[in-house]
Amino acid sequence: MRIWGVEQDRTEFAEFYAAARDDCLRIVLISAGHRELAEDLVAEAFSRAWMSWRTVRDHPAPRAWVVRTALNTRVSWWRRRPREVALDGHDVAAATSQHPALDGSLVAALRRRPVRQREVIALRLLLDLDTETTARVLGISSGTVGVHLHRALAALREELGPPPASGPANEGPADEPGGRRSPDHGAAPPASRTSPDLSRASR
Repeated sequence: MRIWGVEQDRTEFAEFYAAARDDCLRIVLISAGHRELAEDLVAEAFSRAWMSWRTVRDHPAPRAWVVRTALNTRVSWWRRRPREVALDGHDVAAATSQHPALDGSLVAALRRRPVRQREVIALRLLLDLDTETTARVLGISSGTVGVHLHRALAALREELGPPPASGPANEGPADEPGGRRSPDHGAAPPASRTSPDLSRASR
């Protein structure tokens, strides 16, 4: 029975790893800033997840557990390292490829936020956890999650500015010369480049 239980744990963990690894890596890469470092942190986090698999398996958000563990590992690594490795173009592309709303400037701006704000952004918006689950994962209150999220979003909006308008400035309906737009036919305002998730995050 013991052997069967171990084999079942291995199967469950292997399935979890295959399903979650890439998402966790992309989120950690945004914070870590270097692909090799992010891969090492995620590998360490999954190793710890396996050692505590029955606890992680029953966690309300196992992926968040892995991301949080990886980010905590990075904090320890960062304290021992005098300078951070720069995020190059390849790693920006890797970090944003599965999150199209995260362009390079947004990734860079996220990485300039304090650690706790990045953690809240990662869990609330990138992993799409609710406020209560985010609070449990981080060991803080729901109100503190809201404060960090509000400050992070305010700082990002101030740094990045309003999203650019889409389409040529003079584009208009064919029956209106000179590119004038009637009130009934104007284009809908473009979505914010900080993603639709940012607009609902404060709920």
